[in-house]
Amino acid sequence: MDLVITVDKHSPLPLHQQIYEELRQAILWGKLSPGKRIPSTREIAKFLGISRSTVTQSYEQLLSEGYLETIIGSGTYVCTQLPDDLLESQPVKTTATITRPEVKLSRYGETLLQTESVPRINEKKIEINFHYGRPNFSNFPIKSWKKLLSKHCNSGLNWLDYSIEPLGYKPLREAIVSYISRVRAVNCQPEQILITNGTQQALDLIMRLLIEPGDIIALEEPGYLTARLIFQTHGAKLLPIAVDSSGLVVSKLADSENIRLVYVTPSHQFPTGAILSLPRRLELLNWSIQTGAIIIEDDYDSEYRYGDRPIPALQGLDNSNSVLYIGTFSKVLFPSLRIGYLVLPQNLVPIFARAKWLSDRHLPILEQQVLAEFITEGHLERHIRKMRSHYDYCRQVLVKALKYHFGDSIEILGEKAGLHIMVKLQTNISDDEIIQRAAKVGVGIISASIQYINPNYSGEFIFGYGELDEQQLVEGIYRLAQVINS
Repeated sequence: MDLVITVDKHSPLPLHQQIYEELRQAILWGKLSPGKRIPSTREIAKFLGISRSTVTQSYEQLLSEGYLETIIGSGTYVCTQLPDDLLESQPVKTTATITRPEVKLSRYGETLLQTESVPRINEKKIEINFHYGRPNFSNFPIKSWKKLLSKHCNSGLNWLDYSIEPLGYKPLREAIVSYISRVRAVNCQPEQILITNGTQQALDLIMRLLIEPGDIIALEEPGYLTARLIFQTHGAKLLPIAVDSSGLVVSKLADSENIRLVYVTPSHQFPTGAILSLPRRLELLNWSIQTGAIIIEDDYDSEYRYGDRPIPALQGLDNSNSVLYIGTFSKVLFPSLRIGYLVLPQNLVPIFARAKWLSDRHLPILEQQVLAEFITEGHLERHIRKMRSHYDYCRQVLVKALKYHFGDSIEILGEKAGLHIMVKLQTNISDDEIIQRAAKVGVGIISASIQYINPNYSGEFIFGYGELDEQQLVEGIYRLAQVINS
């Protein structure tokens, strides 16, 4: 074991006495617990650069006083039972308590302190959790992932080193370009891809490089809470823009001036599930050109669509470098794979690459290598096709159960895409009361009110179904109906 012992060769106290005092106090204060093996005298002497006889003298004193015991052939240990008189003679702490001024937070820290926290369900008491944002893990092709992981682990040691690629592992960027150009009609080159630590880091980089405190950011109402908190903590002024069945109401943007950025989730608006129509997309791009505002397109789960043909990404329709496109693998693979990407206009690549390098240098190279080959070998798209069918079935089960138990008293939004739906419930019961009643029967749900900047709506809930099976979905809605309709 490692043991920190400090000695002062200039102290009037002999070295053996200094070692004795340090070990004695460590034992009495529990830093060295009873029965713990301590280093040999040879190891301590070598570590401190002193003679072994000096250390031996310290150990002998501790042995004679009952602090240590030796086991022949095994080593020296702290006594398992210290005499009562030794325990009662614990040294008195002499360091005076010093009251220092409270640490002063930065503007960012003060703003963060005032922002609301993201709500979390107490999952220990929840049997059926309709938490949104989590994919199904049981169907993940873990064997293929492990095989690629083992392959790259054994192919050399370069993945242990620092990366020399500021934008991220080039083969991964090439694989991403090939993938998103086909399935999302994104128009870019590998040199425009910046690999990020998920969507949150992409948003944080955008804020730090493009936004000053007081700048106006337009965003969907309701919208993605985490994005809103990131914007708020950077001192931006938030402008909520209404969402209807066709997505962001772009005409509302014309009512305000000096909008610096607009944040949208056009392929599956969070949380309503609305899909920004093609005319609205073109209208938004035209507005951006006229005003000079930048569009942040968060394409967080566009892979999962049921029935309708996907509409091309905003970035693919853009001819004026107006769009910053954010993608992630958290929903299609697994959340702990903290790999996302940011598609940038060419003129912004150098400054974003520099900011990313200063932020965290680079993501783990091994995971980037594995993901790159996972994509190029076709595992990603096979997995998405399989899961699209699975999630579609789960979605149908959930919608059917909701309609069966609640009938005309509910309105279901966003059921044609993604891993969640939003439900508007006609009831006189408050959201908090419904959540508490649900929790008592082992069901976890979250109100959509937290996604609003101006939370004037009630009776709206988000139901995630990605990680639940058919039986859980049916049983969960049954229990919920029992506590609401009773």
